[in-house]
Amino acid sequence: MSSDERHPRSLDVARVRADFPILERTVNGKPLVYLDSAATSHKPTAVIDAVSDFYAHHNANAHRGLYFLGEEATEAFEGARGKVARFFNAPGPETIVFTRGTTESMNLVAQGWGRKFLKAGDEVLLTEMEHHSNIVPWQMTAQVTGCVLRYIPLTDDGVLDLTDLGSLLTERTKILSVTGMSNALGTIPPLSRLVEAAHAVGAIVAIDAAQLAPHSRVDVQALDCDLLAFSGHKMLGPTASGGLYGKAEVLDAMDPMFGGGEMIYEVYPDHSTYKEIPYKFEAGTMQIAQQVGLGAAIDYLEGLGMDAVRRHEREITSYALGRLIEAGATVFGPADPGLRGGAVSFWYRDVHPHDLATILNEEGVAIRAGHHCAQLVMRRFGTPATARASFYVYNTLEEVDVLVAALARAQDIFV
Repeated sequence: MSSDERHPRSLDVARVRADFPILERTVNGKPLVYLDSAATSHKPTAVIDAVSDFYAHHNANAHRGLYFLGEEATEAFEGARGKVARFFNAPGPETIVFTRGTTESMNLVAQGWGRKFLKAGDEVLLTEMEHHSNIVPWQMTAQVTGCVLRYIPLTDDGVLDLTDLGSLLTERTKILSVTGMSNALGTIPPLSRLVEAAHAVGAIVAIDAAQLAPHSRVDVQALDCDLLAFSGHKMLGPTASGGLYGKAEVLDAMDPMFGGGEMIYEVYPDHSTYKEIPYKFEAGTMQIAQQVGLGAAIDYLEGLGMDAVRRHEREITSYALGRLIEAGATVFGPADPGLRGGAVSFWYRDVHPHDLATILNEEGVAIRAGHHCAQLVMRRFGTPATARASFYVYNTLEEVDVLVAALARAQDIFV
């Protein structure tokens, strides 16, 4: 047993908060309480400085110029790829494709893999708790290929109902595409079990890790997933950063989604040949500064320790669940904080979530209100929308108390 396992690290949240300049802001004279990290996380000074330093001192197009700035830009860009590969324990940096984030990555899977390999009668297995970015691309692919979309249902507790998994995963199933953590319910599905079951019928597995990657340690080799999409802006990195991990043999077999400069070997009047992975998927000028910033975000998270990040999230989620239920809120998703992440969706008494978010904003509390790009979830639970408080490394138990106190003010106004 390592020293870290015997003496697990805890987050020094006060020290963490000092690294995020935006948290110094006030709203209506009240301290900002930011509870919408599932939508996008804030950025520590180290990330802001990394992006600024790139533009100030190293700006050039990566993989283009032979002059010193071009070489520095390429080194920084590829250095970030190496950090991402290490963060996910990928076999090598060539298995990391840079994209603008999870949405682009899932579209790349649905087009580059789905449109090439799926045919009429083949099945794609999704779940009822998927984000729209893991539904709509498959619907578009189904319209082109004739494949069929099927869905694993949800229980009333907001977890996957795997009772009939054997009838849903069959020889017709070619891919299981599943979230690693629901953005609307917080649910963390049993990924290892799902991967093993899918592989047993010859299907590959794609994981939407937009919510999972920022909050938990993810080892793609141990998980044995075939593809995994992630968004940098949800894990302390810049917007338009992120990517797609893929097993080398899967990426090799896929087609590019975009065509243009730098992803080709040779261009002829009637055809072109493509570079090796990952470069055949990276057409044109990439998001160089953003991915460099993502590399800095990974450095920051690894400095905190992902086990410590997860422990902090469980503690604050457990506290929030108790306080919200005590205050009279109906909470959606698992009651066990060990089965969920820190995105907590709820309906508070008779106050519509949009009204609730407006009043909470006056108290300096920022939450999300709406369907969270998860309308299948909303229909499953018979609600047009929910309020959602989502927590991250810079949130405190005291901020949960501020949220609950603000709910009481909303009740006074609307109920």
